[in-house]
Amino acid sequence: MKAQKRPIHAVATWVRRQPPKVKAFLAVVSAMAALVFLRLIVEDHDNLFVAAEAVHAIGISVLIYKLIKEKTCAGLSLKSQILTAMFLAVRLYCSFVMEYDIHTILDLATLATTLWVIYMIGFKLKSTYMEDKDNLAIYYVVIPCALLSLLIHPSTAHHIFNRICWAFCVYVEAVSVLPQLRVMQNAKIVEPFTAHYVFALGVARFLSCAHWVLQVLDTRGQLLTALGYGLWPPVVLLSEIVQTFILADFCYYYVKSVVGGQLVLRLPSGVV
Repeated sequence: MKAQKRPIHAVATWVRRQPPKVKAFLAVVSAMAALVFLRLIVEDHDNLFVAAEAVHAIGISVLIYKLIKEKTCAGLSLKSQILTAMFLAVRLYCSFVMEYDIHTILDLATLATTLWVIYMIGFKLKSTYMEDKDNLAIYYVVIPCALLSLLIHPSTAHHIFNRICWAFCVYVEAVSVLPQLRVMQNAKIVEPFTAHYVFALGVARFLSCAHWVLQVLDTRGQLLTALGYGLWPPVVLLSEIVQTFILADFCYYYVKSVVGGQLVLRLPSGVV
C-alpha cells in the first residue's frame, strides 16, 4: 500500500508543479497574508524594524560560529559582506547627523561584526574563500546605486550631501545580497550554516519591508509625505519590496529543504 504524503509535502509538490505566474501570485498572496497577521499581533510596528535588526544579528552570529568552529568561509561572498559594511557605514553616518536613535546602536553592532567577518574571509581564512564563484563585480552594484541616489533622493530640509548618502545606503542595502546569491547559484549546493544565514537575511528583509508597509497604512500615507515629495517616497517603498522578493525564491527552497529533513540545500537551475 502506497504511503500517504504529509499535507505539507503534498502542498509543496503542488506548488512546485505550478507555472511561474501562479507561483508569483501565490507568493504575493502569502506575503499579504503575513502582513495582515503581523498587523493584528504587533501593536507597535516600530518593533518590526528592531526585530529585523535582531534577526540580521542572529544571521551574523551563525556566520561567526561557522568561521570560528569550522574554520572555513566556503560558500560565503566577500563582496556581499563588503556591500553590507558599505551601506551600514553610510547609514551610521546619516543616523549620527540626521536622527540618532536605537537603530544607530544596532547598526553599529552589526557593522562591527560584519567588518570582523570581512577580515576572516579576506585574510585569516582566505585559503577557503571561493573567489572564482564570487564573480559578480561590485561596481555593477555600486555605480547604478550611486547614480540613482544622485537623481532620486529625499527632499527633506537636511543638507543635500546627507540626503544623497541616505538614498545611496537604501539602494545598496536593497541589492547587497546579489553577490551572495551569485555564489550559491554557481555552487548549486549550499551548506547548512550559509543557508541559515541567507534565510535569516530573507526574514530580516521581510520584517523591514513589513515595517514600512504597515507604517504607511497606519499613517494613511502621511509617512510617505514626511519623507518628501517626488519619486523618493515610492522608490523607498519599492526598494524594501525588491530586497524582500530577491530572497523569496531562496527562502522557499530553504523551507522546503528543512521540511524534507535535508541538511544540505541543493538549488535547481535558475534559482536565485
